[in-house]
Amino acid sequence: MPDVNEHPEILLYSRIRKSPYFYASRRHGVEMYSVYNHTFHPRHYGDPVEEYWHLLNGVTLWDVGVERQIEISGPDAFDFTQLLVARDLNKCAVEQCKYVFLCLPDGGIINDPVLLRVEENRFWLSLADSDVELWARGVAYNGGYDVTIKELDVGPVQVQGPKSKDVMVDLFGDSILDIPYYYLRPYELNGMKVLVSRTGYTSELGFEIYLYDASKNGVKLWDAVLEAGKPHDLAVIGPCHIRRIEGGILALGPGCDMWYDTNPYEVGMGYDWMVDLEQASDFIGKEALAKIRKEGPKRKLVGVEIGGSGLGSYNDGSMIDVFPVHLGGSRIGQVTSACYSPRLEKNIGYAMVPTEHSELGTELEVERPDETVGAVVVEMPFVDPKKETPKQELSASAGGQD
Repeated sequence: MPDVNEHPEILLYSRIRKSPYFYASRRHGVEMYSVYNHTFHPRHYGDPVEEYWHLLNGVTLWDVGVERQIEISGPDAFDFTQLLVARDLNKCAVEQCKYVFLCLPDGGIINDPVLLRVEENRFWLSLADSDVELWARGVAYNGGYDVTIKELDVGPVQVQGPKSKDVMVDLFGDSILDIPYYYLRPYELNGMKVLVSRTGYTSELGFEIYLYDASKNGVKLWDAVLEAGKPHDLAVIGPCHIRRIEGGILALGPGCDMWYDTNPYEVGMGYDWMVDLEQASDFIGKEALAKIRKEGPKRKLVGVEIGGSGLGSYNDGSMIDVFPVHLGGSRIGQVTSACYSPRLEKNIGYAMVPTEHSELGTELEVERPDETVGAVVVEMPFVDPKKETPKQELSASAGGQD
């Protein structure tokens, strides 16, 4: 049999969308792309472990223009957005952000965006990897809501790491330190209109800069952040999946930690504030989720420590498929995300298993491509479970929650 090319190229051509920062971010030597929201996405620039340490100790810049921004506006924007979202939006102030679930009628998760309440009746959904614009338009069709649903020419970048605050102060001034965790503020930078939010995909201190007219100004913003980052040794990296797995952050997609066929209770996110079944408003999936909560989920996503040799970084092509999980000679589930944590010096990940096998300390077997190894169910997040790092106060007036 012919040898398998372990790392075939991804075709760069016009059929796949490009981030507003595509031409800027590729100057730094992208080693690997994937496709996310039908858009090229830089995954890493050569050494994901080096990128991980730079995130933990310094400041990093990410091209996350793949996070498409779907705007819902108009007189009925609040009621319509509430119909899509499982959280109670009466608890979301203007210029506040919320991590939310959009659910299907059976309770499955169709997307887990960050919601930004930009104005009283203007909401942005900063999307994970699924076609929410099509979903929202379908829900609105003949629904009688006076709303406008559209994708904006807005593209975010992430500035993440303990020194991110220093870069952001140099860009926007000291007022940036007053933005509480999961809040946003409008700014202007070199004639460019932006929103800045205190959010990120790292469980580290970080910010996202949402650029208006991004297709026109993407390179200009990128270069401005690079220039401000020079004194602080800013590095351009891809999404750090080692850190997101350590932090208990989940990935959406078929074969990932959650998808249309999983619900918030299965993935450990069925908090009363995340899936608010007590609110007066209805939302899609509410009835099904109430039943699931009453009966209890039949399976759960759990943290696992995995034996054997060191795994890769998840975003380096080392985990091209889920790892089957076995118990007593039978397959009972699968590992959906896994990596080697350099600071914990162990392999960690998430596994979807039947609820009866989800107790802490349960011993399992994981079928890796090269070997079958032991694993044990453990607490997650693996690092900073109370999110004290990203929530830290930067000024006396700052505070807030997601």
